[in-house]
Amino acid sequence: MQATDLSRLITAARDGSATLVIKNARVINVFTNEIIEADVAVCDDTIIGIGSFSAENEYDANGAYLAPGFIDAHVHIESSMVTPASFARVILPKGTTTIIADPHEIANVAGTVGLESIYRQSADLPLQVLFMLPSCVPATPFEHSGATLTAVDFIPFMQKKSRVIGLGEVMDYVSTVNADPQLVEKLKLFFNRPIDGHAPLLSGRDLNAYCIAGPRTDHECSNFAELKEKLRNGMAILIRIGSAANGVGEMLDGIVSEHLPTDTICFCTDDKHIENILREGHINHIINTAIRRGIAPIEAIRMATLNTARAFGLSRTGAIAPGYRADMVLFDSLADVQPKAVFTCGALYDPTAPIKVRPAPEEIYDTVHPAPVSLASFRLPVRKNPTPVICTVPRQITTKLAMRTVPVGPDGFFVPNSSLNKLAVIERHHATGHIGLGIVEGLNIHGGAVAATVAHDSHNIVVAGDNDADMLLAVKTLIDCRGGYCVVTGGAVAACLPLPIAGLMTDAPIDEVLAGQRALLEAAHALGCTDDADPLVLLSFLALPVIPEVRLTDLGLFDVTTMSFAE
Repeated sequence: MQATDLSRLITAARDGSATLVIKNARVINVFTNEIIEADVAVCDDTIIGIGSFSAENEYDANGAYLAPGFIDAHVHIESSMVTPASFARVILPKGTTTIIADPHEIANVAGTVGLESIYRQSADLPLQVLFMLPSCVPATPFEHSGATLTAVDFIPFMQKKSRVIGLGEVMDYVSTVNADPQLVEKLKLFFNRPIDGHAPLLSGRDLNAYCIAGPRTDHECSNFAELKEKLRNGMAILIRIGSAANGVGEMLDGIVSEHLPTDTICFCTDDKHIENILREGHINHIINTAIRRGIAPIEAIRMATLNTARAFGLSRTGAIAPGYRADMVLFDSLADVQPKAVFTCGALYDPTAPIKVRPAPEEIYDTVHPAPVSLASFRLPVRKNPTPVICTVPRQITTKLAMRTVPVGPDGFFVPNSSLNKLAVIERHHATGHIGLGIVEGLNIHGGAVAATVAHDSHNIVVAGDNDADMLLAVKTLIDCRGGYCVVTGGAVAACLPLPIAGLMTDAPIDEVLAGQRALLEAAHALGCTDDADPLVLLSFLALPVIPEVRLTDLGLFDVTTMSFAE
């Protein structure tokens, strides 16, 4: 709603003059936990009343449930691998009408040019796209990204971009609790605005210091004890189900068994591929998961709507009430929320209607620039045996650091196999020649390699495999196609999905992207990759040095628990 429309809306509400009436609905009131049989009157993009109304334009709900449009509390559009317009087409039919996006993926590659690009591309969509400016570009000082953002870089976006609402996930919690001056400047800039947290397993006095610094949400809880401590500290918890991080059962069970209030618990997807969204759902999938675990249906819907709106200061989003944005979702069952109609900005969403598409600037299509890579680049000397190994955790993006006795050739170099794969992270922004090498357990690649330029959050090239030749071919394939995902087996490319926009996204049609994703997953599973979670997402997170316990960056094996390189 624009301020200039206020007089018109006041008059319309008084007179009952609606541009749209949704008739005969069972309206879910998230303020009172009631279900009210009524009509909902809308004027332009705003709800003006609930009761008995008529209008020239009416939609008969036929007794179906009508809920506020669902809100994704934390998402990276780039991780969908498609443009904002295509992403909107995927999630709107699932009932998500607002997203709170953190564009730190494209910012790590292209800085303020990337921010400006995704802001422009998300304008004028039927999906409401709000932004949290990325706080940590790069995520830590222990890797090379394509750009560095300071507090000064944020000021123009805060002043001129009306959809910027706060500061994105503060991942460098070590610098935060140690009051790093540069990070403190960013925190001070947003001190009275929403600040997202990202503090896996942070506890005690460090958590106290982190909360004082400003973050008021967290989406990285991995167990109920962590969730409860952060709730006690006044944080809003964003329960996440994405493509890789799915272990939420314990947390939901704890909430139910201890009868915890859910007023400050919200839902988010963070990183979820469109194939998973189309198959499982989006925020509605988390609602249904919560209901199956014992959360009351209206309570689960409130967690996906009003709770999120309040956590992020959205005073006119997240409810069906006068003055609220007319985003609503219609469905038949409270036991299984499957949207049958979606209203956004006061209009019935038509999935066949054209959406205005704004192209990305040309420089965003040319971002993969590593130094030359050869077979010799992948030689990994084993200086001690047992040696440090990254161990993946089923259905999680956390890892464990373990000492393993690994196979070594007569030349002293590691010899990978199907259980212990070689992992490499290659700097791809400035041709520095930096390459980090390590060993990973749990990917189970046999007879090939998997590679990506999607490698959170600096998005260097990450590649894993059981032989150097296939790893090299996978890397060269990604360079040639300007970024993306690639699976190689037996010296041949088995599947490749080009992502030429910053090496993260594509403007190809959704059907082509879905076909590419399926081909990649089939090829990765044929190599033996785990099916506990999406192996492509899992690979992409192995380079993120802010999630315990151990990661690999272009500078080497990194122990997140000590914030130092492993020896």
